[in-house]
Amino acid sequence: MKYQGIIFDLDGVICSTDEYHYRSWKALADRLGIPFDRERNNLLRGVSRMDSLKIILEKSDKTYSEEEQIAFAEEKNALHRQLLSQMSPADLSDEVKNTLDTLRRAGLKLAIGSASKNTPFILERIGLGDFFDAVADGNCITHSKPHPEVFLKAAEMLGLKPAQCLVVEDAHAGVEAAVNGGFDCAAIGDARDDPRAAWHLKGVSDLLQQL
Repeated sequence: MKYQGIIFDLDGVICSTDEYHYRSWKALADRLGIPFDRERNNLLRGVSRMDSLKIILEKSDKTYSEEEQIAFAEEKNALHRQLLSQMSPADLSDEVKNTLDTLRRAGLKLAIGSASKNTPFILERIGLGDFFDAVADGNCITHSKPHPEVFLKAAEMLGLKPAQCLVVEDAHAGVEAAVNGGFDCAAIGDARDDPRAAWHLKGVSDLLQQL
């Protein structure tokens, strides 16, 4: 592999919390009388909490103050963390675990690049709290994807340049963020066929074919 480091998006790549996001946003939207469905939810993939809220509120016929919006975001996060608390190491697939272990043994530096502020909590729940060499998340960035900040931060934490890292993403906004930052990107899941990606993966274990 020509890369020295791999930066993984968390949700949809390492584990899946999509359903928890949907259910917590749906509960908030329903309470506010705002139409929200799974198709609308797809627009929130890879997007920060406050930016996701703004997308949801676009469908509202009311205008909310900044204080109200902050309260809504906190309400959603409380619901989300309640659902996340149900997660355990069983939510980490054998494929992902074995792939991460193999990449580590190969000497690659491994990082997380996620817009979620719940990243540390999720990693702890699935048994990867101390696994990664670096974790860049919503707690240390100001811009959501497709801005490349989170991946640039992760590369910096690894002591590597973008050209030395491969980003693994399942969202089109994440692929765009990687490309915007000068990274090669391996696309998986919903973004697998994104033409901007350098690699198109059926599963995370396909990374091992590049070793």
